[in-house]
Amino acid sequence: MSSPPAATARSGSGFLDSFFKISQRGSTLGREVRGGLVTFFTMAYIVVLNPLIIGTVKDGAGQYVGGGTDPGLAIAKIAVATALVAGVITILMGLVANFPLALATGLGLNAFIAFSVASKMTWADAMGLVVIEGIIILVLVLTGFRRAVFEAVPRQLKIAISVGIGLFIAFIGVVDAGFVRRPSAAGGPPVELGVGGNLRGWPVLIFVIGLVLIITLYARKVKGAILIGILTATVLAIVVESIANIGARSAENPGGWGLSVPKLPDQWFTTPNLDTIGEFNLFGSFEKVGVVSALLLIFTLMLADFFDTMGTMTAIGAEAGLLDAEGNPPNAQRILIVDSVAAAAGGAASVSSNTSYIESASGVGEGARTGLASVVTGICFLISMVVAPLVTLVPYEAATPALVLVGFLMMAQVKGIDFDDLEVAIPAFLTIILMPFTYSISAGIGAGFVSYVVLKVVRGKARQIHPLMWIVSALFVVYFAIGPLGDWLT
Repeated sequence: MSSPPAATARSGSGFLDSFFKISQRGSTLGREVRGGLVTFFTMAYIVVLNPLIIGTVKDGAGQYVGGGTDPGLAIAKIAVATALVAGVITILMGLVANFPLALATGLGLNAFIAFSVASKMTWADAMGLVVIEGIIILVLVLTGFRRAVFEAVPRQLKIAISVGIGLFIAFIGVVDAGFVRRPSAAGGPPVELGVGGNLRGWPVLIFVIGLVLIITLYARKVKGAILIGILTATVLAIVVESIANIGARSAENPGGWGLSVPKLPDQWFTTPNLDTIGEFNLFGSFEKVGVVSALLLIFTLMLADFFDTMGTMTAIGAEAGLLDAEGNPPNAQRILIVDSVAAAAGGAASVSSNTSYIESASGVGEGARTGLASVVTGICFLISMVVAPLVTLVPYEAATPALVLVGFLMMAQVKGIDFDDLEVAIPAFLTIILMPFTYSISAGIGAGFVSYVVLKVVRGKARQIHPLMWIVSALFVVYFAIGPLGDWLT
């Protein structure tokens, strides 16, 4: 979705307008604030979900996060630290890179670390790996390598990455809301509509109402359409829960709420516990699992972080109408620097690697075009450290309709791909479909890169391939083979 002409946009004059270039990018102060709030509401779930993933798993020493024996205490610590790091790094993104991109603990990576890495070592050792990975990526950014790789990617593949991410976040939306689910019975399709092919439960109805409302308001060009939709659906969810007492979704209660139950909490404020800050052992993993295994784990983490943000910032920039003729967003180097610092910061705070969130597109859909929106999102994360309702009142079903609409907006970019040119069309197609199908941005990008190089070679056009595309494609081949390779080496 392109930005409105700057001449028609009016934001308050003064420091904020000049520093963040609000008017220059065709936005207003109100749009930036609304966009920042929408982004927070669509990704605030991480403050609840991350502790449930990494705070309830014992490491190789039989301890929970922070070296304790109480999972309840570990969950509380992780929730606070997750919000703290997300808040600080997202504000940093806004101030340094002036880009509407929010960051928090990366889903997928946190589960990989919790279930596949921490079981082989202490949690502090695992976080040391994350810190090392973040430092390596930062070095690659400062030397210009990461940006050079980004600029070597053909423009139409960058468009495919944006489209694939659009489908991915729409898929996340319908799955998290319970509108589409994995069948409980074996032997069926991988996903289905609702439960057994039928929509069940009040929460799904809330999702449908929220989606219809957001689409209607957006189609009628109502300012704040996405934010209004999220807040309205949240209020309805609270009312429904207070009357019906639905409870959380489970195998016994498939019609329950997806993550957080929308009800007013008994305790409105909490005292932050920051004990996890600094809980990492930089080289402990090398002693626990050996040099080869540790390096393979670092490589796996690094490649996922390296390309996830590359794809995300391209998609956000395209949706905001901020890309240049080559498909590059403004301040790309600064964006990548902040993202690299975020990876290391997540490990240093013992909450797993932090990375850019594709949910930021929901804020862009609301009108955000500058880093001021990121500052607003970051402030909300910091507030959530002490004000519990901000992260417990908004259920998946109220926030995810925004992701579906934004997925549609990003899908519209597919018209920029020449599907008559097979050398680009097939890699673009694989990139687009594999992101939602594998639930991984990196997997989609990797498949697109490798197939692009293969097609160029088989059609006798190897000289047209940028040298960095050769290198990156080879790394992706290793990435896809990391499982059997690791088994063979160990």
